[in-house]
Amino acid sequence: MRTNAARAVDLLVVLALLTAATGAVAGCGSEKAGGHGARVGDDDPAPESEARARRVADAWDGSKAAETWRKGYYPVGETVQLPENAFRNGADKRAYGTRNFVLRGELPDTPQKDGKVKWESGGSLTLPLMGARKAYETVARGSNDGPHLTVTGAKLGEMTLATSRGPATVPAWLFTLEGYDTPLKRVALGPSKLPQAPVKPVGEVPTDELAPLGRLVEVAADGRSVTVMATHGACDDGPAVDVLETGGSVVLSASVAGTKDGPCTSELRVEEVTVTLDRPVGDRLLLDAFTGRPVPNEEDGPSPG
Repeated sequence: MRTNAARAVDLLVVLALLTAATGAVAGCGSEKAGGHGARVGDDDPAPESEARARRVADAWDGSKAAETWRKGYYPVGETVQLPENAFRNGADKRAYGTRNFVLRGELPDTPQKDGKVKWESGGSLTLPLMGARKAYETVARGSNDGPHLTVTGAKLGEMTLATSRGPATVPAWLFTLEGYDTPLKRVALGPSKLPQAPVKPVGEVPTDELAPLGRLVEVAADGRSVTVMATHGACDDGPAVDVLETGGSVVLSASVAGTKDGPCTSELRVEEVTVTLDRPVGDRLLLDAFTGRPVPNEEDGPSPG
C-alpha cells in the first residue's frame, strides 16, 4: 500500500529525470488540457496554494533578481528546430522522440569563442559559444537498437527563437541529417545564469496541495497561453495548474487532483497542461510556486538556481 507521502517522494525523484525523459514520454500519449488556470477536476485552488503564489509574486516583483533576469537570455521556445517537412516516416519520428542519433561524419571545431543574441526589439548580449560536439550531445541523448537518425556533418549558422525578451536571432549549429534536404538546428548558446531567487522553495518534497512543475514547453505566439509539463500518478484525476497574474510575474501552481489513499502503483505520468492568461506574458517572469524560481526550460533542468 502506497500513501500520498510515499508517492510525493517518488514524484520529486523522478522530476530530476523529467527533462531527459520528456521527449520519450510525450511521444507515448501525453495530453493537453486547456482553460484559464487549467485543472482536471472542479476543486478551487487551496487557500495555502494561493497564499504561496502571492508570496512568490511579491518576492520577485520589483526585485533585483527580476531586474537581472530581464537583462538575460532565457529561451521560452524550443532550442531545437526540425528539418522542413519532418518527419519522413514513423520510424524517424520515433527516433527523434527517443533522441536516438548516430554520428557518421566529422563535427567541426568551434570557429570562435563567443556568440551574440540579437533581439528583434533591439539590444544584444554576448555569451560563450557552445561547441558542435556539446550541442550534438544535448540532442543525441538516446542509445538503443531502435530506429535512429543519422548526422553526417554540421556547420555554424543562425536561427530565430522565442525568448523572455521576445524573438531573437542566435547562433545555431546546423546538423545535416541523412535523407533530409534541410538541417536540424540547435541553438549554440546556453541560457544566462539564473539570478538567486528572492524566496525559498516550499520544502524538500511535494505536498498534497503543491508540487514542482516540469519544464516549460512553449509560450503561445500571442503570449496569451503557456504550456508546461506536469506530473501525476496512477491513482488520481490528473494534474492541475493554477495561475496568479501580477504586473511583473505569472506564477504557476501545480498540484494533483483527486488523490486517493490505498493500493497504487508507483507509475509517474506526464502531461502537457496549457493555461490561458488574462493578458500576454510580455516581459513578465514565469514562476513556479513550489520552487519559487522561474519555470525551467529544457536546458535549465528541474531546479534552476
